[in-house]
Amino acid sequence: MTTSISEHGPEFSRIVFGVMKWGVWGHQLGPQGMLRLIEESADYGITTFDHADIYGNYTTEAEFGEALKLKPGLRDNIQLVTKCGIKMKVAQRPHHRIKSYDTSPEHIRASVDRSLRNLQTDYIDLLLLHRPSPLMDADLIAGAFEHLQKAGKVRHFGVSNFTPRQFDLLNSRFPLVTNQVEASLLHLPPFTDGTLDQCQEYRIKPMAWSPLGGGTIFSEQPDARAQRILATAETIIARREQNIGIDQLLLAWLMRHPSGILPVVGTARIERLKAAADAVHIMMSQEEWFELWEASTGTEVA
Repeated sequence: MTTSISEHGPEFSRIVFGVMKWGVWGHQLGPQGMLRLIEESADYGITTFDHADIYGNYTTEAEFGEALKLKPGLRDNIQLVTKCGIKMKVAQRPHHRIKSYDTSPEHIRASVDRSLRNLQTDYIDLLLLHRPSPLMDADLIAGAFEHLQKAGKVRHFGVSNFTPRQFDLLNSRFPLVTNQVEASLLHLPPFTDGTLDQCQEYRIKPMAWSPLGGGTIFSEQPDARAQRILATAETIIARREQNIGIDQLLLAWLMRHPSGILPVVGTARIERLKAAADAVHIMMSQEEWFELWEASTGTEVA
């Protein structure tokens, strides 16, 4: 299943595959292992891949690019998202003296050029500013976006982790198509701080990173909040005739929201990926949604 995340695109798969832990930060798949996951995820209709230049200490994009090089025809059937703006102090960037944010036009353009080389592609479907900087200049950022779009290097632009007011500032200079934020039953602020309301207002679909709370809900010793969520999810599932997993139900909870949230899942296990793809078809009632909300907050709504 695909969906347009704004009035003028792009068209993304309903579930987005996050690659943050594909490389040295996690599973260390290598190009062959990445190629297998790309092909298998496409078989399940998950064709959008979420990157950032910093992933794997600036190495994961290049490994993914090597995977695409093994089968270049795949690029025509997938969508690539990447982020820039965070400067990490790591061995791969010895000239970075301190971890910081850089949203200058020079840094944005240089980051895109590196990402294009690393991913071995001619264009990026969606570029996100990874974090808002206290020093960001909306006019200069808009100029960089316009330059990259006219050059055909980036087709669409958005942000990540921006407050509604920060989003408004940049969107007043250049049209943005999404805000990728942390959202899950363990992280509810976007539902109440105006972030998701704004997405509905502008008819753009948000993306949710850590949609299962970073796995905290499924830890060996879940805290009281996670235990409430698990127990409620089990109760809801028991009432249904469908054979569904708790992780699927929690993804369906996010996708039930009228803003049209696109969960960014980070698994490297193909069975979990298939489960995520199947979660798109789970219908949830309003009362079921509020049962899980109450389990998360620990109290009924006012």
